[in-house]
Amino acid sequence: MNQERGQTNSYHPDIPLFLALIPFISAFNYYLTYTDIRLSWFLLLTFSIDTVQGYAAWWAVRSIIIYLDKRWPYQQGGLKRIVFQIGATTVIGLLVISVLTELVSWIAKGKPAQVSFYTVDLFIISIWFLVINGIYIGLYYYNEWQRSELKRKEEQRIKYEGFMVKSGKRDVKISFKALVGFYVDGDYTIAVDNEGRKYYLDDSLDKIEQKLPTAFFFRLNRQYILHRQQVSGYARAENGKLRVLLHSNEHFPPDIAVSRTKAPQFKNWFQPE
Repeated sequence: MNQERGQTNSYHPDIPLFLALIPFISAFNYYLTYTDIRLSWFLLLTFSIDTVQGYAAWWAVRSIIIYLDKRWPYQQGGLKRIVFQIGATTVIGLLVISVLTELVSWIAKGKPAQVSFYTVDLFIISIWFLVINGIYIGLYYYNEWQRSELKRKEEQRIKYEGFMVKSGKRDVKISFKALVGFYVDGDYTIAVDNEGRKYYLDDSLDKIEQKLPTAFFFRLNRQYILHRQQVSGYARAENGKLRVLLHSNEHFPPDIAVSRTKAPQFKNWFQPE
């Protein structure tokens, strides 16, 4: 069955990217902050601690962005969403870094972090949060563009493809748009086009379902697969079931029952978000 092939993560490949990028950011911060850097076990220890803190802050930022995607998507919020996201993630990220730095300082030295951490280090780190937000916003819109391109290509493919049927001694390709639906009648599986012609098929309804674009066709039950253009609406029935209402057609009943388990799937197909 043809399905949309989009990334489930709108920010792919953010996780491997930042797993590699955070240590680089930590190293670059050392270069900006310290003038005399010498390799030692203490340097490796502090670098490792800073990197772990960076991972924690990044994960907090990522969690906020994903939460905002659910509550306030880019499509709804636009520029306001972006500004709020940058502000919220920067504040939370700096808070995570500050709390962890103070915790490490009290454990290791028994006193608070140096004043320079708040006057210099946090300023540098705040710039990195702007960079992180820029990367996430860029990844989002890039992946959205990729998805729209895939959808456009899929629509073009569907326009040029069709379903092969036998008409007498000939094999004929019927465009998906010209097909009304499929149904089972005894031992036969039959396709119907929009001019009322019937075609007897060799494949079962299960196999036919795998060859159809889900954007156009839906398997209502064990007996029927219908094109979207044949469906006029639906009515609720008992126990969560549906009665799918059809346009008048001599080959199909006026309505077809859909089970309770399949009802949500049909609603999502018929009225996509």
